[in-house]
Amino acid sequence: MTNLRHRAYNINDLRELARRRLPRGVFDFIDRGTEDDIALANNLERYRCIKLKPRHLVDVSNRTLQRTLFGRPQSMPLIIGPTGVADILWYEGELALAKAATQAGIPFTLSTSSTTPLEKVLDATNGTMWMQTYLWEQRELSYAVIERARKAGVGTLMLTVDTAVMPNREFNARNGFTNPFRLTPRMTHDIALHPRWLFGVMGRYMLTGGVPRYANYPDGIGGKITGPPVRLTNAASVTWHDVEVLRERWPHKLLIKGLLSAQDAVTAQQHGVDGVVLSNHGGRNLDSAMAPIDLVPEFRAALSKSTTLIVDSGIRRGSDVVKAIALGADAVIVGKATLYGLGAGGEAGVSHALGVFHDEIDRTLALIGRRSFDEVDASSIASPIASPPRSVASSIERHLFERGEFCAVTTR
Repeated sequence: MTNLRHRAYNINDLRELARRRLPRGVFDFIDRGTEDDIALANNLERYRCIKLKPRHLVDVSNRTLQRTLFGRPQSMPLIIGPTGVADILWYEGELALAKAATQAGIPFTLSTSSTTPLEKVLDATNGTMWMQTYLWEQRELSYAVIERARKAGVGTLMLTVDTAVMPNREFNARNGFTNPFRLTPRMTHDIALHPRWLFGVMGRYMLTGGVPRYANYPDGIGGKITGPPVRLTNAASVTWHDVEVLRERWPHKLLIKGLLSAQDAVTAQQHGVDGVVLSNHGGRNLDSAMAPIDLVPEFRAALSKSTTLIVDSGIRRGSDVVKAIALGADAVIVGKATLYGLGAGGEAGVSHALGVFHDEIDRTLALIGRRSFDEVDASSIASPIASPPRSVASSIERHLFERGEFCAVTTR
């Protein structure tokens, strides 16, 4: 941890360390979006466009980042989201993510496409783990996973609904990083250039039982990540009727992840879900999708106060978390940021990433004159300034864009 503290001052630094350590195919798998990476870039840019409005001469000597979610107090309004096969980044990487989250006092969400048994992760999180799921064409197979989670003691289930078909991640195909994984000449050469990863991750798996397996799939569709193709997303036939059935089957907290329409959010609320996750899958599915942060006020206005609103996609700074809460979110989900930490340094790297978020959130609250998230609301956000007239905008915009300072303002 000490070494990371002096080498990684922020999440982007952890990203760079992970990039150096991981083979190109593995790093691109966690870092890229889809197609031209437009949605990925837009997610980041929209957070940069939001400006905070500080209040000064306020006593902020005593601050708290604590937030209560579904009746449980958290150290900060952050959740580690579901990221499948994280074990390819670090040996037992999913456990590392879970342990770091628990130590930090926040939830960890296990992906159905994970290679660690859910019971083992649940134990590592002292029973606070959330579980993500998809609904496959053979619904009974999905229900088997969900029932297993219920019996194990999982209290929060997250249904991801934004992946009716596999997205067009061309970079994965170029890198040979496909479903199932296949060693191509290009990938073999890439792996040979990263011996720390080869021996530290895959070498340890080979010594302890071979290639990672999908540990939570029912018999008939499970197996090694190098085995026959596995359906990793929802069936294209999933509808609101399936949500209704799932609500009847699942007696605990139920969230729907992947919504970008306030109308869908209201429909989800009508179907009895406890919360919605405003998400474009981190820019990894539809490359023309809107940035979720732009939709938070609309979602908050459409939903009742009893429905928890969570947002993800594009969060890299503690100030991003404050902005999301100010606009109306109850909490945020991070995925790439903690995977960068995992890829850079295992559990210590994840803990460092969460520590960076904690410090940045705390500093942001102090600098805007707020002592807790109870004082963070729309008044913390500066009103947008109109774009310059089109007659003079082109040269100005080009100059600011090249400097990374231009933010187009959309009026709705």
